[in-house]
Amino acid sequence: MSTTLNNDQQFVWHPFTHLKYAPLPIELVKGEGAFFIDADGNKLLDAISSWWVNLHGHCNPYIAKKVSEQLQQLEHAIFSAFTHAPATELAKRLIQHLPNNQAKIFYSDNGSTAVEVALKMTLQYWHNTGVSKKKFIAFENAYHGDTFGGMSVGARNVFNNAFENLLFDVIHIPLPNQDNIEHIKETLQQWFTNHNDIAGFIFEPLVQGAAGMQMYGAKFLDELILLCNQNNIVTIADEVMTGFGRTGKFFANDYLIHKADIICLSKGITGGFMPFGVTSCAQFIYDSCVSDDKTKTFFHGHSYTANPTACAAALASLDLMEQETTWNQINLINKLHLAFIESLKDNANIIDVRCIGTILAIEIKTPEHTHYLNSLSEHIASFFIKENIIVRPLGNILYFIPPYCINQQELEKLYSVTNHFLESYN
Repeated sequence: MSTTLNNDQQFVWHPFTHLKYAPLPIELVKGEGAFFIDADGNKLLDAISSWWVNLHGHCNPYIAKKVSEQLQQLEHAIFSAFTHAPATELAKRLIQHLPNNQAKIFYSDNGSTAVEVALKMTLQYWHNTGVSKKKFIAFENAYHGDTFGGMSVGARNVFNNAFENLLFDVIHIPLPNQDNIEHIKETLQQWFTNHNDIAGFIFEPLVQGAAGMQMYGAKFLDELILLCNQNNIVTIADEVMTGFGRTGKFFANDYLIHKADIICLSKGITGGFMPFGVTSCAQFIYDSCVSDDKTKTFFHGHSYTANPTACAAALASLDLMEQETTWNQINLINKLHLAFIESLKDNANIIDVRCIGTILAIEIKTPEHTHYLNSLSEHIASFFIKENIIVRPLGNILYFIPPYCINQQELEKLYSVTNHFLESYN
């Protein structure tokens, strides 16, 4: 066993890991484009963008150069009573890409904190306006991070069972579709009419990631946002996973007519280089905290808020996102995904296959019901790693969300190995 693996086994606690049954982790020593290289020299194709964060490939030279330059200029700075160019330039450029109703950028550390900030902004807005509204609406099977607010608006499941009695109450509604949208709207309207305690509605727009890449139509989400607007309910879009091209548009909000009041961003924002979180908001949210009354201040912050190095990485990633070649790649990935889906339509081992933008998900038939803890997960991951491909199935749901630098040959290898797995599985 290498020194790294020995130290790992003695001193490290890995996230989302079955500690008793987990095999030894693979020691990674280098990243290069769409690949990792392990300690034995194997090139491992990263089919999931290293937990959905890597947009442009590992160790992208352009982002690395910009980060290096920033490290030699200003590596970190307190952001209360001070400012710096990377943070202000990034805020300006993000606002230019976000929906027109977004006005201000609040920085934090990761996706969970971006959501936590959004929930607190919403509650503070109602507090500052003198209205007692504290309840949230969220979708069933939602995942919004692992802080207590994020867990509260998420589904009650294996992720938070140990903390359930500490979470605040949330109204959970099913994902909308053609069959249930009118019933959902009628139920919500009755609640809005008979109660005056709904503060906000939080949702993962168009794709629920951790729930198994569950996808739903923009048309139905638009109807729910409009209903919230008509009833003075703050809307929050958790774009931590869907942002920065993943759904085929810059943001999933771009598919919508009615835009969220608050938007949460993280994961791909720095191209996978640095941990970072952003919560953007409409002007009226910000204005509620502008007052002669100091108690109406938004008392929230992080030691690494607006870290200049992370801002530099995000700016460099934005530079790449604004290039035509990146969007050509996004469109190519989508085109090849859709062609592969067509080839799977008669496969008896599949319950469902779905795609939006660069996200492809295959729900595989098993004796167990579809679930995050479905035992097929380990079998899928083992099969693919033997082919030098990294996947992290969500139970019996195999998905690909590759970095945009992946080429057609590499994608075709993913599809070929998938076919071999489906042929071998029964």
